[in-house]
Amino acid sequence: MALFWGKSEQAQPQVDFSNLPRHIAIIMDGNGRWAKTRGLPRTAGHAAGAENFRTIATYCKEIGLDYLTVYAFSTENWKRPAEEVSAIMGLLKKYLLEAISRMERDRVKMEFFGDLSVLTPELQALCRRTREISRHYEGCQVNICLNYGGRDELLRAAMAYARDCVEGGADPNHLSQEQFSGYLYSSGVPDPDLIIRPSGELRLSNFLLWQSAYAEFYFTDVLWPDFSKEELLRAIAAYQGRSRRFGGV
Repeated sequence: MALFWGKSEQAQPQVDFSNLPRHIAIIMDGNGRWAKTRGLPRTAGHAAGAENFRTIATYCKEIGLDYLTVYAFSTENWKRPAEEVSAIMGLLKKYLLEAISRMERDRVKMEFFGDLSVLTPELQALCRRTREISRHYEGCQVNICLNYGGRDELLRAAMAYARDCVEGGADPNHLSQEQFSGYLYSSGVPDPDLIIRPSGELRLSNFLLWQSAYAEFYFTDVLWPDFSKEELLRAIAAYQGRSRRFGGV
């Protein structure tokens, strides 16, 4: 897996829009630090990050990307202060209400990866409604990882497979990678070609552990609220400059 460290002062990226990665995944990191450097509460950083997500997701649709997956809230994020968690959930509600009202115009498909059962009934209903509307659209699909953790996803998939074996729906002696992938939240979605992490951190943080096996990585010190369309193009240009061999020569 190749790594790349992005710098905001780089020259204008040269991107071949006829050869885009099919699937880009982003760990939206740095909201709290963005707010701290401005003397603002962390909640202000999350609000700025949510607005930037809208900008980047729209741009991905405009340039013809097939899939965009974003890490919005992890299974570990519940450990944060209750006020911050409440603010994040409030932003999610606001975004979903706005997205539903604009989906007919924007025609962006939306899906959710993660255990939604712990969300409030209102948020669960909004997620269901968003999914229902999305089924009628083609084109760019935005996957929002919500109460998501890579290890949790693998455990849930293993338990689901075990249940199928006990019930006679699966053979424990014959399991392929493709079959197991069907038990994941991302079933039917191709693995990400490129994973981007803003904010200067150099780790996956429990994100898409199975799906990232052969992903290319792009790390940048730019904080998520400042992650621009140009920075996205830098990441794509870096990706296009690599040779993906998938373990071959």
